[in-house]
Amino acid sequence: MRVYYDRDADLNLIKGKKVAIIGYGSQGHAHVLNLRDSGVKDVMVALRKGSQGVKKAEGEKLPVKEVAEAAKWADVMMMLTPDELQADIYRDHLAANMKEGAAIMFAHGLNVHFNLIEPRSDLDVMMIAPKGPGHTVRSEYQRGAGGIIETTFKEECETDLFGEQTVLCGGLVELMKAGYETLVEAGYAPEMAYFECVHEVKLIVDLIYEGGIANMNYSVSNTAEYGEYVSGPRVITAQTRAEMKKVLADIQSGRFTKDWMLENKVNQTSFKATRAKLAEHPIEQVGAKLREMMPWIKQRALVDRSRN
Repeated sequence: MRVYYDRDADLNLIKGKKVAIIGYGSQGHAHVLNLRDSGVKDVMVALRKGSQGVKKAEGEKLPVKEVAEAAKWADVMMMLTPDELQADIYRDHLAANMKEGAAIMFAHGLNVHFNLIEPRSDLDVMMIAPKGPGHTVRSEYQRGAGGIIETTFKEECETDLFGEQTVLCGGLVELMKAGYETLVEAGYAPEMAYFECVHEVKLIVDLIYEGGIANMNYSVSNTAEYGEYVSGPRVITAQTRAEMKKVLADIQSGRFTKDWMLENKVNQTSFKATRAKLAEHPIEQVGAKLREMMPWIKQRALVDRSRN
């Protein structure tokens, strides 16, 4: 595995290019601001007319063009819209308008790996896939951190989907909800359940991020560490691991991507219903109330929905 750092890169190669960032959401705002702050002068945001991102981008004094117009102008285009929109954007706005020999870049391998987008043969196709949400991409850049690990579209796409579904998003959210519900159903205060099963996750993850699982175990009590050893395997069982393998198989076969694209063809009906249901879960209501009592969290917030 090869890892690259600032010393391995020649920023002059991009400083002389016209760069268009498609989208101004979590990832889009981070990439365009990081490029501008790195000295790339010809950088702009490509958005559809009427997009909510137009006002936000203009608030940062960034030039904005419609996507097809930006495609005719740019030497490099970075696709940073949601996965489910990218194939239509490429087909309707990029395929016939991008310069010959221009470059198209992606932050996730899904559309290319599963052939939802088949770029023109004259285009350079590249991927820079941040290992974190866009707001973290921005904050890590501002503190001078980061590096690049060499990978492929296939490896990035399949491992990224698997990690999101079984651990980072799907697995973690369900584990927190289950822990919270177990304590509340047993008669404990919802606020205590929230602190133990949700709020303190960050404290543990920060220790692991800094120095691995051993670093976390060094920092917690012996009682906590012993509980990890005897109770963790009772929660993550052989059946859980078998389901993880099934999830990975669905990802590798393209079944998950196919199902997700079909969901988008029916206006994300099930997806939006599930999102709304989670928003009404008591864990969200209790969490919001407790965070209001902790103003220091908002003072260090990564996400400002009015700006990014």
